[in-house]
Amino acid sequence: MELANIEKLVEKYLNAETTLQDEKTLRTYFKEAIVPTHLQEYAYLFSYFANTKDETFSQTIKLESKKSKKSTVKWLSIAASILLLFGIFIGEQAYKRHQAKKQFEQISKGLRLLSLNLKKGEVAVSSLYGYENTVKKIIK
Repeated sequence: MELANIEKLVEKYLNAETTLQDEKTLRTYFKEAIVPTHLQEYAYLFSYFANTKDETFSQTIKLESKKSKKSTVKWLSIAASILLLFGIFIGEQAYKRHQAKKQFEQISKGLRLLSLNLKKGEVAVSSLYGYENTVKKIIK
């Protein structure tokens, strides 16, 4: 077969545009003819296809049923939902605890200020009692 025709067929083969007859022609050419060096890589390709065509896989393939995968996915989704709800509950509890702690600190600060002011008022009232007692003694 003409070399230019083979090169065109190889180009069509690489672009996936060949027919079955074209591929048969290529296989025959690369199997029987002396191949030029620039097409040698395609000779290896076609000889590989010819050699591996008769290979078979002899081991058994263990397939899992779809039901098994569905039940696994079902249980995983249930577990994920429970973990999500548990996480939300724990997060909410931690948030409430944080808010309660913040409120406790604010109330404690307010009560300390009130206590400080009441002590000032107590000192002022005691000085007024002292003044009143002194005035009563003077009047008598």
